[in-house]
Amino acid sequence: MNKAEQALRELHEMDALAAGDSPLHRLCPLAKFLFTAAYIAAVVSFGRYDLARLAPLLLMAALLYQLAGIPVGKCFHKLRFVLPLVLAVGLFNPLLDRAPMLTLGGVVISGGVVSMLTMMAKGTLCLMASFLLMATTRVDALCAGLRRLRVPGFLLSLLLLTYRYVGVMTEEVAVMTDAYALRAPGQRGVAFRAWGSFLGQLLLRSMDRAEELYAAMLLRGYREEFPYAEAAPCAARDAAFLSVGAALLLLLRFVNVSALLGGLLMR
Repeated sequence: MNKAEQALRELHEMDALAAGDSPLHRLCPLAKFLFTAAYIAAVVSFGRYDLARLAPLLLMAALLYQLAGIPVGKCFHKLRFVLPLVLAVGLFNPLLDRAPMLTLGGVVISGGVVSMLTMMAKGTLCLMASFLLMATTRVDALCAGLRRLRVPGFLLSLLLLTYRYVGVMTEEVAVMTDAYALRAPGQRGVAFRAWGSFLGQLLLRSMDRAEELYAAMLLRGYREEFPYAEAAPCAARDAAFLSVGAALLLLLRFVNVSALLGGLLMR
């Protein structure tokens, strides 16, 4: 299996995850999107030294993953190429902020180290929330939900067609790579002198496939309103989920739950 086929398989795995059946999958896409946006806003609103206060938000994310029936490890595996970039944010903070902040076991921890870990934790939590949304919601259903918020149709069309086109292009790359390997046995990768013709053929083949894909969407009733993917109206359970989730986020944001629990455990 070449790398293009592996990427295509992982893309199909995301579609399979979104088509699952769990209490979180059955929620209205709009409610899940609003909760995810509120969760990310709550995460990024904490100060650069509020590392301990992010722990309850991590627990909330883990509980939502359990509710959706998706292992947390799958999130980190799927995002293994993005996580290093997120974790690299703030690496120079220990050099810029060397003021001592706390002492653990005789080791002095500077404010730069705490702020670096806080930024890493924030980025990881935001990625976990975004992945959970995509893993429990089909892209077309999410676009239908966003259309209810009066998001311009051309932006949603761009999002949906880009997502579909990535799969089409990856599939064409996999087919062409296999064909090239059969014509050049024992050669690793595509030779440099063949890059031009390879990319040209890829462009032409993927454009033909994209035209077929768009024609199929039109036949299914696509008119920038997503009638074929219109989700069911938000029910009482969706409103309850959004209300309880918003209340918990407000509680965790304005009340230091970590300190309260730590005080109770120390008694």
